Amino acid sequence: MPVHCFGMAQDDPPDNSDKSTEWAELRTDLAEDRNIMAMERTFAGWMRTAFAAIGIGLGFKAVFGAFDPPWLAKAIATVFILAGAWLAITAQKRACRTLERLETHKFEAISTPNFRVLAYSVAAGSVLLIAGLWILNDGAIAP
Repeated sequence: MPVHCFGMAQDDPPDNSDKSTEWAELRTDLAEDRNIMAMERTFAGWMRTAFAAIGIGLGFKAVFGAFDPPWLAKAIATVFILAGAWLAITAQKRACRTLERLETHKFEAISTPNFRVLAYSVAAGSVLLIAGLWILNDGAIAP
C-alpha cells in the first residue's frame, strides 16, 4: 500500500470524520495554491509571447528597412508591436481576474500590482517604440 506524506496508507480509513474533512480541506487548499502557481506560469508564457511579437516587429523593420514603399515595413512592424502590447494587457487582466477568485493558503502569490506594472510597462514601451519607428529616420527626427 502506498504511504503518502501524511503517514497513512492510501486505503486506510480515517479514524473519524473530522480527520477526513480536514484532509479534504487541505487537499482543496493545496489545489487552489497549485492553480495560482499555474496561473503565474501562464502569465509568464503570455508575456514571453508578447515580447516575441515585439521582437518580430523590430526584426521585420530591421530586415526589410529598405522596403518599397517604405511605410509598408513600418506598418507591418507596428502591427506586431501592437499585438505584443495587447497580449501583455490581456494577460494581466486574465491573471488579475483569476487571482480575485482564488485564495492562497500555503504560499504567497505575486501581488496583483506587479502584474499590472509589468504589463503596462510593456504596453507603454511598445507605444514609445512605435513612435520612434515612425518619427525617427536614420537616427534623426524626420523633416
